[in-house]
Amino acid sequence: MTAYELACPVFDADNHLYETEEALTKFLPARYQRAIEYVEVRGRKKIVVRGQISDYIPNPTFEVVARPGAQEDYFRKGNPDGLSRREIFGEPMRALPAFRNPEDRIKLMDEQGLDRALMFPTLASLVEERMRDDPEMMHAVIHALNEWIHETWGFDHDGRIFTTPIITLPIVDKAIEELEWVIERGAKAVLIRPAPVPGYRGPRSFGLPEFDPFWAKVVEHDILVTMHSSDSGYERYSNDWMGSGTEMLPFQPQAFRMLSAWRPIEDAVSALICHGALSRFPELKVAVIENGSSWVEPLLKNLADVYKKMPQDFSENPVEVFKRNIYISPFWEEDLGELAELIGVDHVLFGSDYPHPEGLAHPPSYVDELAGLPDETIRKIMGGNLARLMNVKDEVLR
Repeated sequence: MTAYELACPVFDADNHLYETEEALTKFLPARYQRAIEYVEVRGRKKIVVRGQISDYIPNPTFEVVARPGAQEDYFRKGNPDGLSRREIFGEPMRALPAFRNPEDRIKLMDEQGLDRALMFPTLASLVEERMRDDPEMMHAVIHALNEWIHETWGFDHDGRIFTTPIITLPIVDKAIEELEWVIERGAKAVLIRPAPVPGYRGPRSFGLPEFDPFWAKVVEHDILVTMHSSDSGYERYSNDWMGSGTEMLPFQPQAFRMLSAWRPIEDAVSALICHGALSRFPELKVAVIENGSSWVEPLLKNLADVYKKMPQDFSENPVEVFKRNIYISPFWEEDLGELAELIGVDHVLFGSDYPHPEGLAHPPSYVDELAGLPDETIRKIMGGNLARLMNVKDEVLR
């Protein structure tokens, strides 16, 4: 029994696995073998993408990681003493077997009081941005990673762990082929980067009719689309203001960049609405994960204002489209009751970001943030909503 054992089913919308060193390379075609490499720099392994050393993930082997929930006090209370990042993170730890394989993760979930978890890769988010000028390579590397995820974790492990294969979109036919491949192997959710889609003729919105054949397949299979915080390429805009040329470094935040941290997801959702994809496919389900919810109310107000002035640019009310198609997993420290009132309780998903340092050390403790809400609301947020979206039974398994 745990301190937070709940009588209702608990389905975490934001768990993570840590990839092994071979995750991006084991299934790579021979022609792309040099696309991903590892080198030692001053005694530490670094990942090299197309000949460039990346610091996106400080330790890309994940042999040593920050402790789960290391930043809980930081997000709960702020940083009044101006502590350094190292001081906030504290002592690191060796990665647990439960971070690396599903069998040990199930045991840990039983200890934690989790029935099910939607599982996201960690290292994968660096791939697409660094290959945006080579769509063929991007598709090949993403497929290789999906093969590794399927071999190591499966896309549906015992009806309890659901990993999210990545679908990259530059070449629509290849995206459809990848979607069919993962669905045939049991995937119940897919991960799409919230960013403009690179292509041979430049980037474009995935809300445009060009992508309708892909979205039609998503709806046909009734599979959940997730958009998780990622490297969406917006660092180049910040760099213009900063006068620098650095890559996105999520573990080295800077105040100016943090002010626009949620612009990628706001733009991604806006593109799906304004470019009509969610109106042409009203049954499409999009879950926004690890992007918080502070951007939601301002976006809804902006959409309402634009619709009032330019209704001819929309086939239906964009605010209603958002509330029909978009589901939000807010940060645990945000006002969850307020979000539920804003977009509807059926559209709010519990996510802990375990085992990342910015998440919760004990995922079910999220329920503390729901104190005072009706029991049925708590049941929906803590797992019922996600179970419905993914077409799995809403039941206690631990």
